[in-house]
Amino acid sequence: MIRPAIPADVPAVLALIRALARYEKLEHEVVGTEDDLRHHLFGPTPRAEALVATEGDDGDTLVGLALYFHNFSTFLCKPGLHLEDLFVLPEQRGKGYGVALLGALAGIAIERGCGRLEWAVLDWNEPAKGFYRSLGAEEMSDWRIMRVTGEALETLGRR
Repeated sequence: MIRPAIPADVPAVLALIRALARYEKLEHEVVGTEDDLRHHLFGPTPRAEALVATEGDDGDTLVGLALYFHNFSTFLCKPGLHLEDLFVLPEQRGKGYGVALLGALAGIAIERGCGRLEWAVLDWNEPAKGFYRSLGAEEMSDWRIMRVTGEALETLGRR
């Protein structure tokens, strides 16, 4: 079952984020807390949303996650959705959860009048790239992600 995340899911969602980070060999970068996640998903001004994939009749066992937020295309003059993270537990892959999460997210994008759904994938993650291509995604090889964090962000913010 695919459903929107609820506040009670926050511990399991953070556990899925940590599992994704382990898979990507980036666990040391996960510094966010349950309180941070709860505030930004469900606080007075939510900054992101999440869909979860659940297994079992109770809907309490989370096996997958799609965390996303709105962006905007100046060329299309329409909003878009940016998928920050898609993750399905390795032992649950091949059961259709990833396709269901992306399908539900595409449905949300269409319902909200978005012009596109986009995300980033690590260069080395060939299984993910193959999966995304099988769903019709195109790799944007001429674009590179730029990022400013930490001290560089603080310095830039003072200019």
